[in-house]
Amino acid sequence: MFKNTKFIRYFIGFASIAIVGLTIWSIFLFYNRIKEDERKKMRIFTEANLAVNKDNLTAYRDLFLFIQNSNENIPAIIVDENGKITQQSNLPPKVENDSIKLYSYLEDIKEDNEPIIIDLQGSTQTLYYGNSKLLTNIKYYPLILLTIILLFVGLLIFFYDTSKESEKNKLWAGMAKETAHQIGTPLSSLVGWLEILRSEGNVDEDYIVEIEKDIDRLNTITERFSKVGSNIKLERIDIVQATEESYNYLKKRTSKLIDFSLDIPDTPSYVMLNKPLFSWTIENLAKNAIDAMKGKGELKIELVRSGAWIRILVKDNGKGISLKNFKTVFTPGYTTKNRGWGLGLSLAKRIIEDYHEGKIKVLFSEVGKGTTFEVKLKRL
Repeated sequence: MFKNTKFIRYFIGFASIAIVGLTIWSIFLFYNRIKEDERKKMRIFTEANLAVNKDNLTAYRDLFLFIQNSNENIPAIIVDENGKITQQSNLPPKVENDSIKLYSYLEDIKEDNEPIIIDLQGSTQTLYYGNSKLLTNIKYYPLILLTIILLFVGLLIFFYDTSKESEKNKLWAGMAKETAHQIGTPLSSLVGWLEILRSEGNVDEDYIVEIEKDIDRLNTITERFSKVGSNIKLERIDIVQATEESYNYLKKRTSKLIDFSLDIPDTPSYVMLNKPLFSWTIENLAKNAIDAMKGKGELKIELVRSGAWIRILVKDNGKGISLKNFKTVFTPGYTTKNRGWGLGLSLAKRIIEDYHEGKIKVLFSEVGKGTTFEVKLKRL
């Protein structure tokens, strides 16, 4: 049952709603119970008031005074038939000594509870009473509890999503390290075979050079994958030179149908950088642009100094990205291609933001006109 994540989500949602509903209902019952209890107290207060007008005035007066003094929380005002205030208790200090505020306060508490009529054998008085501080505070308890429960539920959902994301990240990191390990074994063998070919003496040197280039490329790929999920070492590196090297590598290995261009400053700019991972990021952005142009178009890499930042812009004139997908394209698994796992841009985001404490985003894109990705790194 608990292996079904969809069921768990529904279960958590239903349980949360049930908790909220039951809490509010129980507080509502508690609120009504206190309200009724306070009305009973005021009824006793009224009966005691009646006793003052009967024969044994001393006994009843003592009873009345005792009960009256026991009421320390409920604000009460008694008025005669003409609406004149004859008695008051437990009123706010700023109201008691100000007749204007007193009658204004009387109008306010008339809305709180149904008044109680006092029959004084030929004349009547009316008791108006408000809510005690306890009752007033309890009215806000459901909202407070609801807020707490919602925060708890939100925290629970966040924890659940974070756990899933962490598990996913561990899986990708594990796959990357395993890939690096698997490539490393045949790569070592290839280096050995290359030495054997070189020792033969009758092999064209151009072949050997090309094989060495491919081996170096495989070494670079292995190094990149081995760094995923590891502690990355950053070095003081000239970002201008690193960008130019990535550009030159890409240009040599890309179709002639792609019109490459590079716009970089003439002087160095230094940042804390892991060169292999930065090169991987530029390659991922460039390959994404080439796919968007379907193998034919204009691709420009531009480096701009902007205050405390270095901005690397990768521009293409491909099919573009809709505004709603500006952030979605960096989600692992998101792809518009028939093949591929949709990991290139998500890896680029992780390399720049997690490892280099930089920023990466879709700076501009319009469907049918092209896209500009922006990478920002802090200058030294």
